[in-house]
Amino acid sequence: MEVLGRLLALLVVLLLGAGLRMSGVLDERRTDRLNAAAYYVALPALIFVSTYDQAIGSLLSVELAVGVTVVLFSTAGLAWLVHRHRSSPARRSVAIVQSYHSNLGYLGLPLVAATFGGDVTAIASVVLGFVTLMQLPLTVVLLSTINGASANIGVELRGLATNPVLLSLLIGLGVGSLGVTVPSGAATGVDVLGALALPLALLCVGASLQLETPTIDFEATGTVVALKICCMPVLAWAVFSALAVDAATLTATVVMLGTPTAVSTFVFASSLGGDEEFASLNVFVTTLASVATLFVLITLVG
Repeated sequence: MEVLGRLLALLVVLLLGAGLRMSGVLDERRTDRLNAAAYYVALPALIFVSTYDQAIGSLLSVELAVGVTVVLFSTAGLAWLVHRHRSSPARRSVAIVQSYHSNLGYLGLPLVAATFGGDVTAIASVVLGFVTLMQLPLTVVLLSTINGASANIGVELRGLATNPVLLSLLIGLGVGSLGVTVPSGAATGVDVLGALALPLALLCVGASLQLETPTIDFEATGTVVALKICCMPVLAWAVFSALAVDAATLTATVVMLGTPTAVSTFVFASSLGGDEEFASLNVFVTTLASVATLFVLITLVG
């Protein structure tokens, strides 16, 4: 019941963000400030405090790298097979991308940190960094290729080099691997900032959700939901069980890869010729439906 209560609280904060946006309290300027606080301060703090006392060898294993790669590209391949016959390239590209592109930073890692112990959170931080390096370029390539839109892959890759999430992960793993001692006061302060990651991120996601859409393609949206929050975590469970990883790795990967579609996919779709209304609807529906599926996943793996 504690897990259910936590997820229901997550839903309340998420809907609060949407309500504040609709009422005008969270306008574009204030939402941007909240996003900046979450993305540049709270989330990096959470990643650092989860990894600064861990050696990289204890977190990043061959099994983890192989398993995450297999799950990501297998889901993307399955999504391409399922959605390849959709007549509109704009809708087809969005459906494929949103079937695998996970909300790891704003929902996955904060949720893991609030629900599980430090060992699971540390591995989830590595999953966040590793998957980001693959799913972001893959999403840009697929959207630009299918829609015939121009995209500067070099710019996206350079953006990854300055990504605060990845930088904080590298710094945390570096400190842990070198055995550098972090003063207790500093660690406590960073821990407090990291605790703000989940509520800030949920408000930002809620404020970013677009609820208005004139037409709903129930079959297409239902397929995206099924692939993203049902098929992908089940595939992760099967792959990592076959790899015989430890319980912390299994828990971290299954929950992280079971998160809903990332809000960033709507941004990419808007700039690379995708169906914006369809993308917005899918983000909203997968996020709401994930409250139920994440409860099941957390109950089973926890």
